[in-house]
Amino acid sequence: MLHLSGLYRYPLKSAAGEALSETEVDALGVLGDRRWMVVDAANGRFITQRLLPQMTQLKARWSGAEHLLLSAPGMPELLVGVPEAQAELRAVTIWRDNLQVPDAGEAAALWLSQLLGRACRLVQVSAERARQVDIGYAEVGERVAFADGFPLLLIGQASLDDLSARVGRPLPMLRFRPNLVVAGSQAYAEDSWKRIRIGELEFRVVKGCSRCIMTTLDPQTGERSADREPLSTLKTYRERDGEVYFGQNLIACGSGRLALDMPVEVLA
Repeated sequence: MLHLSGLYRYPLKSAAGEALSETEVDALGVLGDRRWMVVDAANGRFITQRLLPQMTQLKARWSGAEHLLLSAPGMPELLVGVPEAQAELRAVTIWRDNLQVPDAGEAAALWLSQLLGRACRLVQVSAERARQVDIGYAEVGERVAFADGFPLLLIGQASLDDLSARVGRPLPMLRFRPNLVVAGSQAYAEDSWKRIRIGELEFRVVKGCSRCIMTTLDPQTGERSADREPLSTLKTYRERDGEVYFGQNLIACGSGRLALDMPVEVLA
């Protein structure tokens, strides 16, 4: 029987993920997921582990609904409040999208700049300022926070198990940063899904997830695989039109609750 075996959130884009036992899903995906982002102080461009692998050691956790707690080895913890409505807006760029979002203030900027060794700022996004999802795959008005392109990412546990066997060592699921993990299916069965239901909530499966160099980073240590795995192996059998795919992007059809072990039904 298909069921939800993993549930993850990443409050700060490209920082460490957290495993959840249950959560709410809102218009932007898992509640609180990727609502914060680090940007270059000079040009507002988003910063991720692709550029700074040490971001794997940065932990960001919601403290209630109005604060984010930042922590990292060798650094004092810092509690950052959600910027108020009248907070300074900062022009930021994430991929091809340009938007204006509230800046989280000087204390957060100083803390992150010291940790990462470069001048940066912390920004936060609300539903009202979120980006339109690519209308080639979404309806007008369907939005995404600071995730790369889509509100949710799903991976089948059997798919990871198959990849691990091909690579020759176990790979942690967090290396691929999904929100939802489904157990009980065949490897890569999610490639053919178009619509699923988890509990009472339905999702559209809209596009395969193309993978990048971030998959070669150990999420625990930030060290890059000397053999460029698992990307090297994925390229041998998951490459299409110059892109390597692993996992599926989803859009929720409404809001609701998710919890581990909920049944998953393939509707189409």
